[in-house]
Amino acid sequence: MSVFAGWGMRATVWASIVCVGLALCATSADAGTRVSARTQSYEISGKTGAALLDDMDRRGPRQGFLTRAIAQTSYSLSWTIEWAETRSACRVSSVDGVVDITYTYPAAKGLSPALERRWNRFLSGVRRHERVHGDIARQMARAIEKSVSRVYVGDDRGCRKARAQTKRIMAEITDDHEARQRRYDLREHREGGAVERLIDQLIKD
Repeated sequence: MSVFAGWGMRATVWASIVCVGLALCATSADAGTRVSARTQSYEISGKTGAALLDDMDRRGPRQGFLTRAIAQTSYSLSWTIEWAETRSACRVSSVDGVVDITYTYPAAKGLSPALERRWNRFLSGVRRHERVHGDIARQMARAIEKSVSRVYVGDDRGCRKARAQTKRIMAEITDDHEARQRRYDLREHREGGAVERLIDQLIKD
């Protein structure tokens, strides 16, 4: 995970909980991915932009064991899948997914007017960055839903092959979108990139 000047902008948790229910000859139910998003904050203080960055480094959400992030997008995915077995074939009859996204941002009070203006611009950029991570998580869930809903395997009594295929699909799509998350961070954290510009604007006198 990319870190700029000791301050990573995000640390994302990819957690998949797959709940599979086997319903023989089940009828199709309404399926879809539901997204729940919430925002939380942690308090920081400082009289200068550099001091605010130092406090984020002390108080920000953990990014691994030794570092902390400026902001964080974490999410979990849970799935309920129903199967329909007809003769010897098995298909997915419904897919219900839930994506829970939590955004964590720093919050600063008591700033001078000039610093508050810089802080607001900085925080706006941070939020824009994290929303992209949230969007990638949403896209991942919808891609999983779309692909899994098409699963059909002949000669599969008990749906064992279909369940194994579903797990492979989920793993492949998750890996692909995790790679997208990392590529996005690499672009944002590169030298002269968006993160460096945000920090430079905040700490300028």
